[in-house]
Amino acid sequence: MTTEPIRLNDPRFNADPGGAYRLMRAEHGPVVPVLMDGDLPAWLVIGYRELHHVLATPAVFARDPRRWNAWDRVPEDWSMLPVVMPLPNMLSAEGEDHRLRAQAVNAALTAADPHELRAVTARLADRLVDGFCASSGAELRGRYAGRIPALVLCWMFGLDDERGERLTAVMSTVFDAGPDVMRAYADMAARVGELVALRRARPGPDVVSRLMADPRGYTDEELVPELLAILGGGHQTTTEWIGNALRLMLTDDRFSASLSGARSSVREALNEVLWADSPSQMQAGRYAAHDVELGGQRIRTGDMVLLGYAAANQDPALTRSRAGGEHANRAHLSFSHGEHGCPYAAREIAETIAVTAIEVLLDRLPDVELAVGPDELRWRPSPWVRGVVSLPVTFTPAIPQGVH
Repeated sequence: MTTEPIRLNDPRFNADPGGAYRLMRAEHGPVVPVLMDGDLPAWLVIGYRELHHVLATPAVFARDPRRWNAWDRVPEDWSMLPVVMPLPNMLSAEGEDHRLRAQAVNAALTAADPHELRAVTARLADRLVDGFCASSGAELRGRYAGRIPALVLCWMFGLDDERGERLTAVMSTVFDAGPDVMRAYADMAARVGELVALRRARPGPDVVSRLMADPRGYTDEELVPELLAILGGGHQTTTEWIGNALRLMLTDDRFSASLSGARSSVREALNEVLWADSPSQMQAGRYAAHDVELGGQRIRTGDMVLLGYAAANQDPALTRSRAGGEHANRAHLSFSHGEHGCPYAAREIAETIAVTAIEVLLDRLPDVELAVGPDELRWRPSPWVRGVVSLPVTFTPAIPQGVH
């Protein structure tokens, strides 16, 4: 096998990730040496079996970013800094500390009433649809899919609609990972810090207050990064999940033939997207606790390991076993796996938001169609996130529900 690392910011990779993964397998096998922005090295795991092993063995492939052996090479304005810098939250924690944090977050999220969550999501979805339904077309990625998860999460945090809208705008800048990412992250942290101070003074029936009351005993310095982790994990991936499922339903004959009666197809489309167009293409990271061999590669202590969810889901060894049409199978790794996998309560919330958002849109605009040819849609130029740049649609104008 060759040892020349592959650059993740190569435009050819972003244009055709599936082709890039096939090339990676042919040249390197299931574990690939790669270079991130700034030529920082890492190992990308694209084999399903190998990735499952990494996720299931936290004692070997540990989570704490302080273990990384390349911190001395990281520039202050590195685009990935918000997602890899060590923070006192469940994403960076290990062992008993992680168990207690994950337990607290799960409890805070589980306490949200599922019926109220659906009702609020539907209300917010209707409000967004009201904003464009009187015209004959709209861009659904930015005006709908990109806003509703954050608005729902802000409601769960106890924010009013106006504050939720402001925080949503800042979050979009952070997750685009552009040149202003650290400034936007500081703004986002400051806004969440103000919310924490507000909830200390006046607790309410919300996620923030429930975390404060957890027996673990969160300090304000811990609460802010923990809440940012919840926002980060819930907003971006759910946005792309909704957008990718809408794209699938508008372009794939299995779904597009009966959009107006597609309620039964929404969950199928969402599950198919997790296999074929996982919103989380890859993620940083894990860090080798000691020298170890994986997939024929020698990984050194402190090396960063990137989790190639999308590539693993498309592993030829796995897709052959799904060739019989087992599309309902949920063995994909899009929610990760193991003790650091997406908390179960968060998965349930994300699915409720996604299903409700799509159902409301199709109920309100039953003849919605793609405004351009499917081959004209463009994917975001990111190896980390899978989502369309825009999703322009046309439909018969409708009267906003707020107008009587």
